[in-house]
Amino acid sequence: MDIELLITPEWIITVDSDNQVLRHHAIAVDNSRIVGIMPTSEAEKCYTPRQTVALPQQAVLPGLINAHTHVAMSLLKGLADDLPLMDWLQNHIWPAEARWADSTFVHDGSQLAIAEMIRSGTTCFNDMYFFPEATVQAAEEAGIRACIGLIMIDFPTRWGSGPEEYLQKGLALHDRLQTNPLLTTAFAPHAPYTVSDDPLHKVLHLACELDIPIHMHVHETAFEVGQAQEQSGMRPLERLEKLGLLDKHFLAVHMTQLSDAEIALLAQKGTHIIHCPESNLKLASGFCPVAKLTAAGVNVALGTDGNASNNDLDMLGEMRTAALIAKAVAQDASAIPATQALRMATINGAKALGLDADIGSLEVGKFADMIAIDLGTLEASPLYDPVSHLVYCTSREQVTHTWVAGKALMANRQLTTLDTTALIAKARDWQQHIGETP
Repeated sequence: MDIELLITPEWIITVDSDNQVLRHHAIAVDNSRIVGIMPTSEAEKCYTPRQTVALPQQAVLPGLINAHTHVAMSLLKGLADDLPLMDWLQNHIWPAEARWADSTFVHDGSQLAIAEMIRSGTTCFNDMYFFPEATVQAAEEAGIRACIGLIMIDFPTRWGSGPEEYLQKGLALHDRLQTNPLLTTAFAPHAPYTVSDDPLHKVLHLACELDIPIHMHVHETAFEVGQAQEQSGMRPLERLEKLGLLDKHFLAVHMTQLSDAEIALLAQKGTHIIHCPESNLKLASGFCPVAKLTAAGVNVALGTDGNASNNDLDMLGEMRTAALIAKAVAQDASAIPATQALRMATINGAKALGLDADIGSLEVGKFADMIAIDLGTLEASPLYDPVSHLVYCTSREQVTHTWVAGKALMANRQLTTLDTTALIAKARDWQQHIGETP
């Protein structure tokens, strides 16, 4: 059988329902999708590939899914570090965005972030930022998969005058992307403290009509929750539940402040949690109770948050941090084992975005969104369990190949769709401009 691509690694980490780890197996790819996974000796008899990629010391696994990002903020990386969330936002990030965040800023920042993600093994990201059409352009140029946030916030920005214009622009972008197999959309109201009830009602109605997710920062800090209780007598999650938002299409980001009753409610509603451990650590926002959520049956995925509050888009690092924090918070070394951490960075993100039928695991029929990681290095030796190594001792520099829908976006650490030298030069140019901000 003629096919486009045959990949022959040392290991295949499937992240399927049985968490199979296959050794000396091959992956056959044709027409963007996986058409076969079988022992390498059989595959070489069955298929006539136009290209064969031999990876004798690599593990091939599903591409990582960054379930919460603000990719354009890569241009603000390191601008205002070591500050609490509201000081960081109100006195530094929002003023910088008000001055600089136009479509060119968003395109250039998105390109820089996408290059970093491809080099880190991310094949799909879920974004929330202004000028999403510029992020779309950057994603299309790179060939990466993305869920593009249709932003909603009460106040005017450089992108729009208010909720009505945000909805109009968001719906137009959603319609435009209907024929793009790599790009989907989600409504992205910023947070309970920046979006009032009427716009949320409209977002909910349209999300149900279009059958797309809603993606929102919720319970990020104790201050946010306390302020909401003072102003309305309700915790933000209670308000969202009364508005009807909490269901299987809702993605709640951060969630560091949760009671046992709220965890039970989230499980009952089927709400997804997007855990951003390194951003929460850096901003001292608190700890998401991941072990409790998982035990209750809540789907927990991983995100990096924006580059300005992390300060990287490294999902391998995020996996390790998530696993280690979960153990410390639960005071249980068996909480969130390596296999579960890997699922949080892959199939759980796909489930949250409604894409698990197509991505998130390596199975016949799914898109060939895959990465290869070199496990033959000195740092990875000896190797008893490749999944454990992926979570606890692998760095992003070990990612050698990244494919989206069977197309190589990076091969042997070289980007194929983006110019690294040009991106660095552009980033330095923005650094000079932004650094002059009074």
